[in-house]
Amino acid sequence: MTRKHHRRSAIAAMYTGLGLTVIATIAPYLDRATTHLLADHIKAGYPTYTQTRVDSAVTTYLVLLSVIGAFGVIAWLWTTWAVKAGKRWARPTSTVMFVLGASVGLTGLLTKDTSGDTGLPPALGWAGMAPCLAGLLAVALLWRRSRSV
Repeated sequence: MTRKHHRRSAIAAMYTGLGLTVIATIAPYLDRATTHLLADHIKAGYPTYTQTRVDSAVTTYLVLLSVIGAFGVIAWLWTTWAVKAGKRWARPTSTVMFVLGASVGLTGLLTKDTSGDTGLPPALGWAGMAPCLAGLLAVALLWRRSRSV
């Protein structure tokens, strides 16, 4: 494979990551309108919470996850532009963005709150990790050396 092919494949992975980030950002809103996983998760962890307090906690999570999602979208767009433009700093910057994104995703997936359970229900935590798979693929493709024929 040529370096150009690796770059095109990395860009495709980056666009996939962008799409997955948008989906992961929208997922909590869809949950709020349909399955109520987040609200039920909060109720299970804090059974003495009133419905108003649960709704407030859900709203706080929605704001937090929206801000994280917005930063993720900006990071994907910026690093994709850098790769497409052939910037020398694109590979290390993409790697740093991957590490930051994976750290944020793992934090959402694994961090326990004061109830002793994770702050997010597993389904939403894993949704936040999905863009990291595309990021890992993109970074691997960006750093991969071309094979000589």
